[in-house]
Amino acid sequence: MCSRREADRYIERGLVRVDGEVVSELGTKVSPDARIELAEAGQKRQDAQATFLLNKPIGYVSAQPEDNHLPASVLLAKETRWREDQSPRRFHPAQLQGLAPAGRLDIDSTGLLILTQDGRIARQVIGEDSDIDKEYLVRVVGKLSADGLKQLNHGLSLDGKPLKPAQVDWQNEDQLRFVLHEGKKRQIRRMCELVNLKVVGLKRIRIGKVVLGNLPPGQWRYLRDDEQF
Repeated sequence: MCSRREADRYIERGLVRVDGEVVSELGTKVSPDARIELAEAGQKRQDAQATFLLNKPIGYVSAQPEDNHLPASVLLAKETRWREDQSPRRFHPAQLQGLAPAGRLDIDSTGLLILTQDGRIARQVIGEDSDIDKEYLVRVVGKLSADGLKQLNHGLSLDGKPLKPAQVDWQNEDQLRFVLHEGKKRQIRRMCELVNLKVVGLKRIRIGKVVLGNLPPGQWRYLRDDEQF
């Protein structure tokens, strides 16, 4: 329902009941069949949490600033909201507190980046048991061997571990489409290197059922209530 950190805050505020009694001490042990409830105030707080969909440009990192590069979250401002955003929500600086990326996107990659206050969404997208796939358009240079495309789909290993099956096919003479069910660091670039291709452009266009669409680079919109990953 929420992240551990969020759960701690709810407990400390007396918003959690176990079998009808308020529990405010962190680390309290409960039985596996206990009924655990979040008070209405906590539920309203969760419903108010914001999730942003950003078209990240090149040059921004996904999370904390590093090597003098700015985090993508600095692009979240009233002025950079997409004019065609259909959400009725109003932007407020408080929506940037506790914001975290649900999945990384390299500094030299562009496209759909999720930034959320909601631990439920983060867990759904990048949790250990998540089965949500991600789709990328990848521009490459080099000559692919006869069985290179087959290897990209299934047969490569990174860091000594075999990769899960992927869906990789040509979109045109220099662009591949990747659909991945995992997200190792710089995975696509490293996969391409193993089959003698060099990535010169990478754009994420979909996460689960949520697509980048016509969202312009450097702009954002809210995740709508009717959208699900």
